[in-house]
Amino acid sequence: MRWVRALSARVEETAETLGGKAHGLVLLHRLGLRVPPAFAVTTAACRAFLQDGSRPTGLDEELAAAVAGLERSTGRVFGGPRRPLAVSVRSGAAVSMPGMMTTILNLGLTTEATEGLAAETGDRPFALDCRSRFLASFAAAMEAAEGLGRERRGRPVPDDAARQLEWAVEAVFASWDTPRARTYRTLNGIPHDLGTAVVVQRMVFGNRDARSGTGVAFSRDPNTGENVPYGEVLFGHQGDDVVSGGSATRPLGELAEREPGVWAELLDALRRVEGHYRDACYVEFTFEAGELWILQARPGRFTGAAAVRLATELVGERVIERREALLRVSPRHLRHVRTPRIAPSEQADLLARGIGACPGVAAGRVATTAEEAVLMARDAPVILVRPETSPGDVHGLAAATGIVTARGGPASHAAVVARAMGKPAVVGVTGLTVDTGSGSVTVGGRTVAGGALVTIDGTSGEVVLGTPRVVANAADDHLHRLLAWADDVSGDHSARDDARRLEAAHAVLRHPPADGRANP
Repeated sequence: MRWVRALSARVEETAETLGGKAHGLVLLHRLGLRVPPAFAVTTAACRAFLQDGSRPTGLDEELAAAVAGLERSTGRVFGGPRRPLAVSVRSGAAVSMPGMMTTILNLGLTTEATEGLAAETGDRPFALDCRSRFLASFAAAMEAAEGLGRERRGRPVPDDAARQLEWAVEAVFASWDTPRARTYRTLNGIPHDLGTAVVVQRMVFGNRDARSGTGVAFSRDPNTGENVPYGEVLFGHQGDDVVSGGSATRPLGELAEREPGVWAELLDALRRVEGHYRDACYVEFTFEAGELWILQARPGRFTGAAAVRLATELVGERVIERREALLRVSPRHLRHVRTPRIAPSEQADLLARGIGACPGVAAGRVATTAEEAVLMARDAPVILVRPETSPGDVHGLAAATGIVTARGGPASHAAVVARAMGKPAVVGVTGLTVDTGSGSVTVGGRTVAGGALVTIDGTSGEVVLGTPRVVANAADDHLHRLLAWADDVSGDHSARDDARRLEAAHAVLRHPPADGRANP
């Protein structure tokens, strides 16, 4: 096939062709983990679509053949009245762009297939909930897709599964060129001509029953680097409920109490994936009726103090050598290692406390919409305060100095984007309400006007009125150890700026002298 690849352990294409998400699924197959069957439409097909404005010749036939392969592997029928097959359709560029592009769940639940799902499960409310979710995500995808929204506004959702899939693939392609996606790429130095792949995967229903759910997990804590699993879980929900920030998630450890078998399998999956990458890892998972499925995997991409601790501990565990540890930590990371904190004080006017989602302290004026944040940031630093953020808020997130949300957890859109941008963030502030009309926020019976000065601590989760005293954490043993290795490599043991010490070591490691000094 030219445009479509069935995903299995035998696939050899790179992430540039398959996209990072599909490339991760190939790895999961190779590691012997339970992965829902899937296929990928390549980035080349996206580029062809963006150039010509239509699906490339032969793609429809390849989609039909790939769907037939899913039907054979699952024993289900796409859009059929008996044992219906439903799929997720997700973007998957070579470089991660969290939440910037389109996802559609439960695709293939036509009117007939929904009745079939109700009959198969004996749970009509469940089947109707899945159908409702599909219709909502499909309509949102059509509306958001550049160009396609104007063409298809007001047209009914096709009640034919094959046609639904064709439209959905187009919507994902078109979402590559939306303003929010272009803004994100510009901010992060991602080329605009890469295009995105599309991953089509059999649905696993986290909303199936009380023994079902969904979540995200890091093999180690991304805030500190500590070697403990970290993440969040939702019982009886689908994956978009976790990342949207619209639902109150539970700490990952609750999975061990409610589904010990799923928990044990998840720990094994984290161990295998971390062993492959020789790095902390991140996975997305769903469990249906007590059975775990891994949906995505990638390296953890830690920053700041967490990156330093991870690198030094991996050396201690004999997973990597010192030179690799030094090269994994960038000088930019070190500028955020001595993490500032709001100093404990009885005088600090604590407004609220949530979940610290990205370490650091930020002070600024309250803005309650992305547009306000952009305008206000021209004159002074801004803290963007939202019920939850969405991809449409990316310009405000970029303009803000820090982020606060009423809902969501460590894997919500706000938390993920804040970490990618290196901005302090506090999420899940219980009782926080945002009035975008007046620009004010209310929490704990107190109302704060738009433009009020607040300070947030992305470690403790504190939101404080005004500008309290801020202190910096002292360098810990992990940083001392890493910098000592850097000085050994550079040969310069004179005390100076942390980042410059690491830069000197990087220069030697990348261009080693003839005396072999770069081999610590």
